[in-house]
Amino acid sequence: MRRNDQLEKGGVEFVLNCNVGEDITFDELQAKHDAILIATGVYKSRELDAPGVGAEGIVRAIDYLTASNRKSFGDEVPEFDAGLLDAENKRVVVIGGGDTAMDCVRTAIRQGAESVKCLYRRDKANMPGSQREVQNAEEEGVEFVWLSAPKGFTGDEVEGVMVQKMRLGAPDATGRQVPELIEGSDYVEGADLVIKALGFEPEDLPKLWGVDGLEVTRWGTVKADFKTHATNVPGVYAAGDIVRGASLVVWAIRDGREAADAILDQFAGAAQVAAE
Repeated sequence: MRRNDQLEKGGVEFVLNCNVGEDITFDELQAKHDAILIATGVYKSRELDAPGVGAEGIVRAIDYLTASNRKSFGDEVPEFDAGLLDAENKRVVVIGGGDTAMDCVRTAIRQGAESVKCLYRRDKANMPGSQREVQNAEEEGVEFVWLSAPKGFTGDEVEGVMVQKMRLGAPDATGRQVPELIEGSDYVEGADLVIKALGFEPEDLPKLWGVDGLEVTRWGTVKADFKTHATNVPGVYAAGDIVRGASLVVWAIRDGREAADAILDQFAGAAQVAAE
């Protein structure tokens, strides 16, 4: 909040509760501005396709973490107050192995969960999340269930996760060993709250915003120059995860600085042309 206040005093205007493509069109933004930087990140949650996945008590990591942050700010969060997004006194199972999963397990511990278990289909050595975070989580009481994946869920209000045990097989084209199912190893892990932390994908921005000419990669990320971050649409730049895919904030910061320099160069070049 202090940072936002500093930015406002520096001349930044925040237009809140504004959904591009609904409250304002991308064409209108282009008409009002000389340059646009797309820095939306990737917030489309990857989903599970398993029996019972629609049961009450199975939630997305982004919803769970956002509710926790909003509650810390003193906002009214009905889903938290009703218990749906609060881990207190619950058996919590987090599915996933990245940094978001680590945020979820450690938040659940702080909320007073009865137990917190993290299911990951590979072993500890192949986990994509921070090893330091894993160690800290273990010290706080989180139990990691390695080489495990969800097969389905029990209960209309979730009562358990049907877990299938895995083993690591031959490496794939990237060199990582592929998880293989161990037949007959299934069991049910009791749970009152299941948090899906399976990673994020980019939203379909050209479709959402009605920008047919904006080029994207086969993964749905926006195509942009590696150094200037300019897209194929004149005056439109893109930086951060919406270009790189889910990554670290330090890369997004560097991308943003480089894009800002390129935008300033664009303005300087336009001014020189106008003067001539």
